Amino acid sequence: MLGSLAAAAVAVGATLTVASPAQAAPALRFHSAQYDSPGKDTRSNASLNKEWIALVNTGKKAINLKGWKVVDKSATYTIGNVTIAGKGGKVYLHTGKGTSSQTHLYWGRGNYVWNNTGDTATLKTKAGKIHDTCSWKQKSGRTKVAC
Repeated sequence: MLGSLAAAAVAVGATLTVASPAQAAPALRFHSAQYDSPGKDTRSNASLNKEWIALVNTGKKAINLKGWKVVDKSATYTIGNVTIAGKGGKVYLHTGKGTSSQTHLYWGRGNYVWNNTGDTATLKTKAGKIHDTCSWKQKSGRTKVAC
């Protein structure tokens, strides 16, 4: 049947395209976001650090994130020399101040980044290409979302 359709398409000068399966999620992607720091929004460093967004690497190999960016419409965080482990390795980016490690990064901000009413986080490669996004809308009683 497909051969007949292809022959008919060629006969009328058209091109037959066969749909490919949906593209799989990238191995390096956003995992989750706690966009509403639990408790009162006091802007204390402890409260700011309870607001975070996480990346996960589901691929087999570790990935060096140096130069990658996490972008919000009002702020950009450029990742330093951090390697995210393969096979489920995670890295958390906290909004406040702290000492960064291979699994916990600190933006160093004195104000919240992610909007409780809805927002979009964008992960960009070191070349500036959009690699992944995570979006959410406000939902009563929810402070965290899976990406």
